[in-house]
Amino acid sequence: MNPTYRTGSLFCGLALITVLGLSTGFVRAQTLDPPPPPPPPPEPAAAVLAASLDPKLPTLFVIGDSTAASNDGVAVGWAVPFPTFFDLAKINLANRARSGRSSRTFLTEGWWDKVLADLKPGDFILIQFGHNDGGAVNEEPPGSKNPPRARGSLPGLGEETREIDNIITKKHEVVRTFGWYLRKFINEARTKGATPIVLSTTVRNIWKDGKVERGPGEYGRWSAETAKTEGVAFIDVTAIIAGQYEKMGGDTVKKFFPRDHTHTNADGAGLNAASVVAGLKALANHPLDRFMAAKGLEVATAASGLAHAPDFLAWLHLPEPANPQLPTLFLIGDSTVRNGRGDGANNQLGWGEPLVAYFDTTRINVVNRAVGGTSSRSYYTSEHWSRVLAMVKPGDFVMMQFGTNDGGPLNDTSRARGTIKGVGGESEEIDNLLTHRHEVVHTYGWYLRKFIADTRAKGATPIMCSLVPRKTWKDGRIVRSKDNYAGWAEQVAKTENAAFVDLNEIIARRYDELGQEKVEPLFGDPHTHTSAAGAELNAQCVIAGLKGLKDNPLAIFFSTKAADIEACSP
Repeated sequence: MNPTYRTGSLFCGLALITVLGLSTGFVRAQTLDPPPPPPPPPEPAAAVLAASLDPKLPTLFVIGDSTAASNDGVAVGWAVPFPTFFDLAKINLANRARSGRSSRTFLTEGWWDKVLADLKPGDFILIQFGHNDGGAVNEEPPGSKNPPRARGSLPGLGEETREIDNIITKKHEVVRTFGWYLRKFINEARTKGATPIVLSTTVRNIWKDGKVERGPGEYGRWSAETAKTEGVAFIDVTAIIAGQYEKMGGDTVKKFFPRDHTHTNADGAGLNAASVVAGLKALANHPLDRFMAAKGLEVATAASGLAHAPDFLAWLHLPEPANPQLPTLFLIGDSTVRNGRGDGANNQLGWGEPLVAYFDTTRINVVNRAVGGTSSRSYYTSEHWSRVLAMVKPGDFVMMQFGTNDGGPLNDTSRARGTIKGVGGESEEIDNLLTHRHEVVHTYGWYLRKFIADTRAKGATPIMCSLVPRKTWKDGRIVRSKDNYAGWAEQVAKTENAAFVDLNEIIARRYDELGQEKVEPLFGDPHTHTSAAGAELNAQCVIAGLKGLKDNPLAIFFSTKAADIEACSP
């Protein structure tokens, strides 16, 4: 008989499941009868893993261990029935969970690299580890009957490391903490433009005094803390499932675990999958709602407090003026000005961070409010600009640099951040597929003029920069953007009589002088985001460009570090 996944009623914010004829009694169950999943090949090739993904659709990936993986048909992970809750004409579902893996071995065995190769902007990824992370780091302890696996991560969230000669791989390895591996998955997913969501572990069939274990160990808490500090969504799957188990009772729940106390059968997998859906629905304004099928929409939203939407602003940790009595130089732009939290993670840093040292901060505040991933349009519409403008006062300065992301689509489900090309007054009305709001989209030049006008209305001075160049070479020279965004920024600056620093040309000349070999380490990714060394060079180019202005309004605020930089006015 084929297994059935039946989604039942909603009660107290938890999704109640009807399995094996054990009805909750609240509503009539809906029955789905998919064929049993065939066992996957043990080591599928990357081409096989990506074969069913429609590149035109966003993809929801799942990474984790055997509690999510397809396994052998007796033990069934929750990500097997998970696709039945979604409209697969709107979104791909990709279960990349692998049995026996910890957060550490999912990375070191290359499974994460395969996922990362397929991730694209607009995708989502559910991250769930912990069941196997408590194992031995290398050799099993004396008296252990477990086979050697060398898969444990170091406990906690810190930066501690342990060097080993791995008894399984026979390779030297630096083992890190559970939190370190989660952060790596989160940050690299973000770099690809995907949305990571962290889940706590599923629940084992271990009971004491009528209560089911809510473990194992501290991995749920560590997952929640990592999600909070990294500003991503978190779903307490452990609490959602445990609440349902305790309502059902141990005798009923044990039928979900035919093999051991960890791995569920098909019916238990259906309950766990519905629990994940319940948590997703509890995330405020979460975009996965629009991809759900009727079955997903029927699942109850999890109770308040069991899912936490990301506080992206808190995670960004954007600075404010240290001394409000001083004038302030505000920087606005994209990730080439401030990457992520501005901490150099993933060997990527924007030029706004090292720029601070070139100013005397006893005389002026330098506040980098650039936000990665934004275009001139999305910086304006997502209220980043309104928050800056609220702090601007007479005598301040606003330095702006956009263009890197303005060439994207005007309307799509992943970023919807593009601007109309040029500097004219054209506009286009859209129903934004990402924000679900009606919007009038303007030209690149319109948004720049808006920033300039708003700045001047507050009694502050605008300074326009052209976008920094990418590491793209042609005939031995860096490709410029004079014919598009760099040129358009210059046009706006001239017509609005605003100071203009041609960073695109100034930096491109420096790269040309250095040559390809020396420019290579100035980047932390293939062609867009600079390393710390590249950010330092770009910051120096900003100072050189300011010094090259006929009337440099910031000259009196330079620190001694700026003294040796020569003016440049291309």
